[in-house]
Amino acid sequence: MSDALKIPRRKLADEVFDRLYAKLLNGEYAPGESLPSERELMELFGVGRPAIREATQALERLGLVSIQHGQRPKVIMPTASGMLSQIELTAMHMLSSSPQSLEHLKEARAFFEVGMVARAARVASDADIARLEALLEKQRAELNRDAGAFIKADMAFHAAIADITGNPIFAAVSQAMLDWLANFHASLLHWKGNEHVTLEEHERILAAIRAHDEALAISEMRDHLDRARRLYYLT
Repeated sequence: MSDALKIPRRKLADEVFDRLYAKLLNGEYAPGESLPSERELMELFGVGRPAIREATQALERLGLVSIQHGQRPKVIMPTASGMLSQIELTAMHMLSSSPQSLEHLKEARAFFEVGMVARAARVASDADIARLEALLEKQRAELNRDAGAFIKADMAFHAAIADITGNPIFAAVSQAMLDWLANFHASLLHWKGNEHVTLEEHERILAAIRAHDEALAISEMRDHLDRARRLYYLT
């Protein structure tokens, strides 16, 4: 018989995981609530302690429960940022293994950034604009002083634009892509006196958002990212 037709044997822990996961999906265990004790789960599923522990640890790795020593696992409210953090190691491996994947990530980031700045220009409040102004001033204060702090302020500026959209998935995806690029490019960042160009471009992006000029914001962000991609900047 072909191996493809054989039914694979599954570990008890996998079966326990599937059943607990189904209970989470149907709301039997809501966010903030604790799962039954290990002994209760052992009796419920008719398995030993190792299978229960392996299954709950798998749930923890997926960000579905938190496990504290001496306490029952507690169900966590899923978030977009938590979901993306689960794939960080895989993403970094993909980027380090495939130059094409890195180019795809840059392209995806540009696509997101342009869309997000368009919405930001439409919906930004006075408080949002004040926050961007403060972040830009913070970045300006690091000019020719601390390259690491300058990059951090740069990323915060872009993250703030994502926050203005009001969509937590946009914000989480944007932050994840920034983090992946920052980690991958840490040894490739060479500012070479071009920080002032980044600041000028950020000022123009901010001016477009302040004016609620969606078309101009798109144009300024696209020019900014095109230059950044050519120079291997994160900005």
